[in-house]
Amino acid sequence: MRNLILELILLAPLCLFAQSSDYNISSYNIEGTKAPNNHYIGEAWLNAIIHDDAEFDYNITKATFKANSTLDWHKHSSVQVLIIVDGKAYYQERGKNPIILQEGDVIKCEKNTEHWHSSTKDNDVTYLALYSGEEPTTWTEVLTQEYYDNVHKMLRMD
Repeated sequence: MRNLILELILLAPLCLFAQSSDYNISSYNIEGTKAPNNHYIGEAWLNAIIHDDAEFDYNITKATFKANSTLDWHKHSSVQVLIIVDGKAYYQERGKNPIILQEGDVIKCEKNTEHWHSSTKDNDVTYLALYSGEEPTTWTEVLTQEYYDNVHKMLRMD
């Protein structure tokens, strides 16, 4: 009986640190929903981690693009930061050469800068996109399969 009382005394404070169901928790690990195929080629999945929150000025979206998928040219009314968390991506701003981004890379695209980003031809990519949700994305030009294929040929690492 003394051991039981001692155990209860020792375990009671742990109850104060137990998980609470009062928190609003979303999961970074879920794939999200398949994006409608409006402004890209291929297959993309989106998970709105934080979106349109009145107290937080930025959205955070996890995007996964299957290999050989690409977004069209577009721009945002705010700065956009991409954090590559898995795989490899192509990224290009208008007037600059395309580059390859890989896991661990972080790139900042200035507001109103026309750009596109995607998976590479042979690799899926998952990234976090941080951007303001004040105005919707402005889609400026279709990125053709031919253009994407030429970027792949130019950047291919043998």
